[in-house]
Amino acid sequence: MSDLPEMNDEQRTAIEAAVFRKMIDHFRKYPEVQNIDLMNLAYFCRNCFSKWYMGAARENGIELDYGQAREIVYGMPYAEYKASHQAKATDEQLRDFEESQKKATE
Repeated sequence: MSDLPEMNDEQRTAIEAAVFRKMIDHFRKYPEVQNIDLMNLAYFCRNCFSKWYMGAARENGIELDYGQAREIVYGMPYAEYKASHQAKATDEQLRDFEESQKKATE
């Protein structure tokens, strides 16, 4: 890592925030990518982002509940997103999900 450019904490935070916003925009742009597929492939999903967001808010003195955090990540209330974009999981997806849950909690 010695070839990385130097940056201060403020620059790093600004860059990380921009990357986070781009990831959220990407999730919103492609709602056909199902959370269960994200979990099965990458061991995280939009709901994980929501929980991480909620936790980071609390660490910074902002009380945000899970529903509010989900709305920030999904760009709409979760119930609306689910009705519009979430497909019923297949048996295969559910089997894979059981395995991915083990890795997600390691």
